[in-house]
Amino acid sequence: MQIAFHIGANCTDEDRLLKSILRNASTLLQQGIAVPGPGKYRALLRETIQVLDGGKPKPDSREILIDAILEEEQVNRLVLTNDNFVAIPKRAFDHGVLYPQIDAKISGMCRLFPDDELSFFLTLRHPAGFLQDMLKRSDSTNLAAYIGATSPLDVQWSDVVARIRRAAPHCPLYVWCNEDSPIIWEDLIRLQSGVADGTPVTGQFDVISRLITAEGQKALNALTLPADRISRHEALAALLDTYALPDKLEESIDLPALGAEMVAAMSEGYEDDLEVIAEMEGVNLILPFS
Repeated sequence: MQIAFHIGANCTDEDRLLKSILRNASTLLQQGIAVPGPGKYRALLRETIQVLDGGKPKPDSREILIDAILEEEQVNRLVLTNDNFVAIPKRAFDHGVLYPQIDAKISGMCRLFPDDELSFFLTLRHPAGFLQDMLKRSDSTNLAAYIGATSPLDVQWSDVVARIRRAAPHCPLYVWCNEDSPIIWEDLIRLQSGVADGTPVTGQFDVISRLITAEGQKALNALTLPADRISRHEALAALLDTYALPDKLEESIDLPALGAEMVAAMSEGYEDDLEVIAEMEGVNLILPFS
């Protein structure tokens, strides 16, 4: 069985991709793709991996889990998602490292489903906005104490991605930037769901619709998108440029530790980090216009 698991990051997707995929649940099920409700597996997987504690699962663990998660039969692909799979915000920087638990969590999934085709999906985000929101959700007020790093510039996604690859070198990893989601949302629905090529999908405008004016929504409804992927991205980007709600696109960073110079440096570091990620073996960096 194929198992496609969207593992975060925190403060990015907020289950929006799951909701968009669920809008296609009936169509997907006809193709042998199941999208179970998160209540069926999130706590179950977390607790099972914790009990494993790096050890070998019992021979029937996989079957017990699948029976608990799935109601349907004749399923060949299982779509899972959990923004907090790796860590809740309060624990995300334990030991001064972003997601120190990720190696064990990914390895645990691989041990639980040794003969299945696992693939992982990870949303990245500009580190400044990510740190600001994570700090708020962790009920902390001191950024330096929270991240335990010498500088916010030390927080790099490439380190997280590299540790996922080391923990599961045989599993494809799909990565994209949260900032690009409005343009590539249809691509993400298709990639994680595994829907057959040529199948119409619903929900491809779920993100961009939240970011544009009422006039923009009318323009979107009247828009006939090109079939070509790059042309489709260009059309959506042009619409967003014309009709975007400024307060939805322009993120305000108001942490004292993240002044203008620091945010600018983090932006440059983010771009450099993406270039490193793009060159990693087994990593599929999903970018618009490419």
